[in-house]
Amino acid sequence: MSKLTDQIRDAFKGRRALIYLQTPEEDRVVTALQTLAPQCFPGGTLTTWSCLKGLEPAIQGVDTRDPVAAIEQIVTHPRPGCYLMKDLSAFLAEPRVARALRDAYYTLAGDYRTCVVLVSPTVVLPETLEKEISFIEVEMPDSDELLAQALAVQKLYPTVQLTPKFQSELALSLRGLTLQETAHVLYRVFSAGAVTEKTILEGVFAEKKVLARKSGYLEFVPLKTDMTKVGGLGNVKEWAMQRKSLFTQEAVKAGAPIPKGVLVMGISGCGKSMLAKAIAGLWQVPLFRLDMNLVFSGIYGRPEAAFHRALKTIEALAPAVLWIDEIESSFCTPKDSASSQSLTFTAFLTWMQEKPPLVFVAATANRIETLPAEIIRKGRFDQVFFCDLPDESERREILNIHLKSNGAQPGDVDIDPILVHTKGWSGSEIEQAIVAARIDAMQGGRRMTTNDLRKYTTTMVPLSKTMSEQIKAIRDWAFDRATPASQGKRSNY
Repeated sequence: MSKLTDQIRDAFKGRRALIYLQTPEEDRVVTALQTLAPQCFPGGTLTTWSCLKGLEPAIQGVDTRDPVAAIEQIVTHPRPGCYLMKDLSAFLAEPRVARALRDAYYTLAGDYRTCVVLVSPTVVLPETLEKEISFIEVEMPDSDELLAQALAVQKLYPTVQLTPKFQSELALSLRGLTLQETAHVLYRVFSAGAVTEKTILEGVFAEKKVLARKSGYLEFVPLKTDMTKVGGLGNVKEWAMQRKSLFTQEAVKAGAPIPKGVLVMGISGCGKSMLAKAIAGLWQVPLFRLDMNLVFSGIYGRPEAAFHRALKTIEALAPAVLWIDEIESSFCTPKDSASSQSLTFTAFLTWMQEKPPLVFVAATANRIETLPAEIIRKGRFDQVFFCDLPDESERREILNIHLKSNGAQPGDVDIDPILVHTKGWSGSEIEQAIVAARIDAMQGGRRMTTNDLRKYTTTMVPLSKTMSEQIKAIRDWAFDRATPASQGKRSNY
């Protein structure tokens, strides 16, 4: 039985005469009420109301499209069971409608043979009705409901096969979609032909990308990066690999410790953002970047309300990795306890402690010392890693990765002299030197050579020189406060 059905049944057991369901899924509510009406009310049936058609089944000779007329009809001639009012939330600000509902509450609560249920995707509850209306924030469909919907669609496509193992993976990937959205995306994928498990998951992720875009401040990040594209940073790689099997629904059911999040701080350009992408790629779960600048911009209303909606959205899209870049710019030490920043910070701390298990937070920071101690302590983030400048073996790995991605063939570039010139360079600086060398080679109509790359590695000035004092301060702070992201002893620059 679905969670929605249980929530409504509990309200019926409490003899609630007015119930408000916040959900965009009217069809799902109709299905639940059709099941519950005869079970919870002797001889009960379901009657629906909309502002276009009035009460259905219709009452001969009575126009019930007006909300007050409809409520009066319910009170004077109640049918045993449930009345589902689909559009009534739009009229609740009218005193006549609020008064009619209060009268209905006191009349119907007596023998309790009839219940009025309001459904709306938004919350519109006037203060005059707060005590009378039982409010239920309907959760998104669970994995069992989503799988049942997927199998119902699959029956229409006999050539499509869903193995038992993949069914579990599919149900988990569909989390965050409504039943109708699930049906739409699977109709589209199944009808395309040449259906594989990969194309099905790609279709689901594409739908989640659209959902994130609707919010405005969540960005879906395609899974194009995995750990093979990260040079060095072996401790983080090992940490993420050990926890890959723990970030699953099976691990949740088994009561295993589920990874909560990781905070990666360090020198700019040393792979912090890439690690967030690589963890999502390794675990094969959607990655969403939360743009805190948009949250605080006021475009989407009060920042604390927009942040709350963002967290609710990411919960609905679980399993997912939530990427918050440069977290210190959003959650530095609050000075005003009543400010939007302070309220948002407090909400984030609470959410990190209580969030659903399959939402993993990957946060990055350049200056972690500006963050309040509360956000760094164990229990919110599993680990705090420090990304330092790469040593020689890591630079060799980074060079090989970016040379390959830029079309260089083995033997085109002698890496050993380049390693000498790039001492004290970050990974992003090495990448940009290779990109510049490739452009020179392309303009000359030839393949990249060692001289092309040497031209830039001998002239570019790395950040470790231009900002040496700042980098030293970051290193000093992280020395005994964070776990090195790289394995082995650090070189001194």
